[in-house]
Amino acid sequence: MSATTGLYLSSTGSYPRIGDSPELQALRRTIAALDRGERSHADLLDVQNEVTRHVIAEQVKAGLDVTTDGLIRWYDPISHLAGKLDNIEIKGLVRFFDTNTYFRQPVFVGAPIKRGNLVAGEYSFARNALGHLPTPQGKAGKLSLKPVLTGPYTLGKFSLSEQSGHGSSKAFASLEARVEAYAEILASEFEPLSQAGAELIQIDEPAAIKYPNDWAIFEASLAPLMQAHDKIRKSGRKVELALYVYFHDCAPLYEKLLTLPVDIVGLDFTYSPKLVDLVASTGSPKWLGLGIIDGRNTKLEDPVQIARQVERMLPKIKDQRAFLGPSSGLEYLPRDRAVTKLELLSKVRAELEGQKRP
Repeated sequence: MSATTGLYLSSTGSYPRIGDSPELQALRRTIAALDRGERSHADLLDVQNEVTRHVIAEQVKAGLDVTTDGLIRWYDPISHLAGKLDNIEIKGLVRFFDTNTYFRQPVFVGAPIKRGNLVAGEYSFARNALGHLPTPQGKAGKLSLKPVLTGPYTLGKFSLSEQSGHGSSKAFASLEARVEAYAEILASEFEPLSQAGAELIQIDEPAAIKYPNDWAIFEASLAPLMQAHDKIRKSGRKVELALYVYFHDCAPLYEKLLTLPVDIVGLDFTYSPKLVDLVASTGSPKWLGLGIIDGRNTKLEDPVQIARQVERMLPKIKDQRAFLGPSSGLEYLPRDRAVTKLELLSKVRAELEGQKRP
C-alpha cells in the first residue's frame, strides 16, 4: 500500500457563503432584497443553486475527493433542520458554542412531524452539480459528495420545550425525549438520501463531547440511525455513517468514541494537543476523520508538519483509511482563506507521496 492509498481529502461540512468580489456577494444581496420585498423566494433559490455549484467546483479544483454542498442553504446548523418540522417553532438567537455565529433556537410546541425530506433534495441537486463538472486528471471515479446532518443529541440539546405548554409539548420537557424524537426523524432521512445516491452520511455531534455527562442519552440516540443504516446495507446498497465531533477536546473521550457503532469517527485535533500522539500510540479499529487543518483560524499550517503527523497515525488506523480535512466547517473563515485551507490538503498529500519516491 502506498503512503496515500487510503487517505481521502475531505470537506468537513460548511463553506463560506460570501466573498469579497461582487459576484460572491450575490447571496447576501438577494437575501436583503427578499427582506425588502424586492425579490422572490424563487430568486433566492436560483442564487443558492448558483452559489452551491460554485462552492462544489472550488472544492474539486482544490483537490478534494469527498465534497459537500457547503451547507449554503443553511441559516445555521440547528434551525435549518428543526425549522422544517411541524410543531417546532423557531425563536431567538443563541450563540453556537464559542464561535462568533448564532443559531435560531427551536422550541417544541408538540410532537415534531416530518413532512417531506430534510436534505435529500438539496443533496440530489448538489450531486447532480458535481456530476456536471469536468473530472480532474486522475480523479475518474474517485469524486464523491456526502450529505451532512446535525445529530439528534446536538439538536435536542439546543432545543427547548414550550414552558407554558401542556399535553404534547410537555412530553418534550426532558432532553431525552427531544433527542429521541430527533433521532427517529433523522433516521427516516437515510433512505431518501441513499435513494439519491449517498454512500457516506455525516452526522455532526459537537455537543456530545462538550456535555459528556449526557453520554448515555447521546449514545442511545444513535440506535435509530444505525437501524436505518443497517436496513440500507441489507438491501444491497452501500452506506457508511460518519460521526464528527468538534469545538472541544475529544482526547478524554477518544476510546469511548471508538466503541460507538458508526463506521467513521471524525475528530477535531485543534482542541487536543495530545491527540496525534494518542492515535499514533493507541490506533483505531475504525476509519477516522483527521481534522488537523484548523477550520476557524486563518493561519496556514505547515504541510510538511501535517504530513509527518498523518504519517505517524495512518498505519495505526483500520485499513490505513482516513479522511483528512478541516477541523470543522469553514464558514468561520473568509472565502479566499477557506480555499487556501483546502488547497493545503493537496500539499499535504503531495508531501506524503514525495516521501515514498526513490
